[in-house]
Formats: sequence, structure tokens, C-alpha cells
Amino acid sequence: MIILDTALAARAEAGNPVKVAMIGAGFMGRGIANQILNSVPGMELVAIANRSLEAAQRAYNEAGSDNVQIVNTVEELEAAIAQGKHAITEDAMLLCRAQGIDALVEVTGAVEFGAHVIMEAIAHRKHVIMMNAELDGTIGPILKVYADKAGVILTACDGDQPGVQMNLYRFVKSIGLTPLLCGNIKGLQDPYRNPTTQEAFAKRWGQKAHMVTSFADGSKISFEQAIVANGTGMKVAKRGMLGYDFSGHVDEMTNMYDVDQLKELGGIVDYVVGAKPGPGVFVFGTHDDPKQCHYLNLYKLGEGPLYSFYTPYHLCHFEVPLSVARVVLFQDYVLSPVGAPLVDVVTTAKIDLKAGETLDGIGYYMTYGQCENSDIVQQQNLLPMGLAEGCRLKRDVPKDQVLTYDDVELPEGRLCDKLRAEQNAYFAPAKTLATV
Repeated sequence: MIILDTALAARAEAGNPVKVAMIGAGFMGRGIANQILNSVPGMELVAIANRSLEAAQRAYNEAGSDNVQIVNTVEELEAAIAQGKHAITEDAMLLCRAQGIDALVEVTGAVEFGAHVIMEAIAHRKHVIMMNAELDGTIGPILKVYADKAGVILTACDGDQPGVQMNLYRFVKSIGLTPLLCGNIKGLQDPYRNPTTQEAFAKRWGQKAHMVTSFADGSKISFEQAIVANGTGMKVAKRGMLGYDFSGHVDEMTNMYDVDQLKELGGIVDYVVGAKPGPGVFVFGTHDDPKQCHYLNLYKLGEGPLYSFYTPYHLCHFEVPLSVARVVLFQDYVLSPVGAPLVDVVTTAKIDLKAGETLDGIGYYMTYGQCENSDIVQQQNLLPMGLAEGCRLKRDVPKDQVLTYDDVELPEGRLCDKLRAEQNAYFAPAKTLATV
């Protein structure tokens, strides 16, 4: 999005910066704060909400700001923004309700809390840029319905691999090819990893062990590829995706897929372990015009029928401000569901589970997530991974078995369950009425 730097420079020159607030001040949130404060003229991070004020303060301080004020009401927040101070609060809802904020960035990774925040933001006509594939992959389609009705944008972000894939998908489509595969390159995939096995790596990089585990055990990539599928109209070739191990370059993988199957499914999302250029993304597309295929061959993309396009990196927090600018200045979605969910993430036993146990969260010890086509999820009544935390098991479930709603008792009163039920009803296939 080369036009963004010019548009932001104009806002800086006019003294009218895009005002953004952020919910969540963990490892990624601190990176976003540093990026906006120090590298994005024409944009201001006016407030941070976090359940720990110390973490919010740290995010500003590490970015070089000591102009920080604690706020506890909407009025205090609005006054701080007007005075050019950096506001911090424990109450995320203040950011949703306050005037003087152009967009929110949601960086929590939490499903239930995130659902409350998004619904409150939509109710107060706030654009939201999500760095929360877990929420998006669970109830993103119905949240998009609410956002559309309110006339606001709800989108995933640049930098994260789903957003990078979508940018590449749009490029490939814009030059006349038909994208048939959106892929993610991983260095490791082991569904049995847990916070204990990942503790040393997490400590080395200053991250949380369960977050690192969610990447290692495949849950995170499942959510990421699910939202890519839901934003492109693609599916998965099988439960868990194909997930090839391949040590060469992704350019060399174009003959590993059945083009007719890809076309029949309307394209697929997938991942590969060990390929180059890691940790990038790739899109395989096809072209029906023999003349254009001749040119593609001349330009060193091969003889087809699949042609490889890739981005060799994903620069998570560096690119999030670009998403904010796209939304606020150009009303452009990065990645959002196109309609009914096509791919979900289903809960799978990481160990032998026992009746009476309460399931822990994403990236912990008891479960991992796998992609599955949404029609099968509905037919088999499978339990979405984003709703698994806090569920009580009604029966034993063996290792590697996918859980169903019949296997668990849901916690009472959760908004995420209510919205999931709404989503199922809203997008349910229309029943054909018998004619007399």
C-alpha cells in the first residue's frame, strides 16, 4: 500500500493525525506502541487499555513516552486525548465509548473478552483492527454482520500472516490469475507441544509460553488459515490441512497439488513445514489464457498450470499501523469474512481426557486446534476450539479425537457462545419448502 505513506504525511502536515487506541499491551502490543510512536508520522496512539496498568505504562515508556495519565472515566479519557496526553486504563470499554478515537486495535488473543470489546466498539461506531485470529476464526462472520449494520469496518491486520496472504491473494487476482491456494510456511508443527516444552523458547524472546505453544501445536496456524479461507471463499482439502513437509523452495511445490481438486473446492488454504522462504507465505494461481501463460513462462514462473507467488517474511507489529491507515483513510479491509464461515477450527484432544475435567485454553496442555470445513463441523456438531476453554467434560475423550458439543458442558452466560449460536442460525442453509 504505497499510497499510505503519502496520505499519512498529509495528515501529519495538516496537524490532524489519525488517532488510534489499543487494547492489550503484551509482547505484540508493546511492539505496536513503539512502532506508532516512533515510526509513523501522521498517526498517534492516544490510549492503551490493559488489565494491568503496569503493562500499559511499560508500553508507552519503552516507546519513549513519559507523558502518561491514568484515566478511569470516559470524560477523563477524552480530556487526556484533547490535551495530547497518553492515556492508560484498566477498562477497555472506555476506549470503545470515547470520542476522539478513529479506530481501535485489539491485540488480546482472548475470545470471550474480545467478543465483549468488539461488540461494544461496534455499538459506538468504532472501526476495529484485530490481531486476534482466535476470535475471528470462531465468530468473525457474525461480528462482521454487526459491523456492517453499524457502518464500521472490522478487519484483521497487515503483518500477521493472514493479512500478508490476503495482500498477495489480491495482487495475484489483480493481474488476472485465479488464486487456488493460500499457504503459510512453518518451521515446526507438533500437536503435542505444551507450555512446559516451549518455556525456554518463550523466555528467550520475552513471550508467554502458552502463546508460543499455540504456534508450535498448530492451533494458531489453524485459526490463521481459517480466517484466510473465510476471507477468500476457500476450503481445506482435509481435516487439519495437507501440511506437507518440504525442505525446498515453495516454487518447487506447484506440482504437488491436484489442480482439478483445487478448482473443485474453490481453492484451498494450507501450510508447509520447512520450506523456503520461511517464515513467509505463498499463493498459487492459475491462468486460462495460453498467451498469458507464455508470458508467465518467459518471466520465469514456469509452465504452469500453477504459478507460485510468495512474500518471504511477515513483519507483524511493523505493519499494523498500515492497517489502521487503510481502514481510516481509505475504508479498505485487510481481511474480513466474505459471508458464511467456510472453515472452522475444531477442538482435538492433545492427551487422553477424563470425564469431569475442565478444559484449559488455547496453547496449553489438553487440546489443540485443527481446520475443518464448516459444513462438516455443523453436520458432526464439532466443538469450536475458540469455545473450548472452561468447558467441563461429560465423558472420556481419547488422545487425537475431535470433541463434539455432546462431549462437554459449556460454561454459563458466555457472550461468545451466544454469538456462535447466532452465527449458526444466521448462516444456516435455507430450508426448501415442499411444494404441493
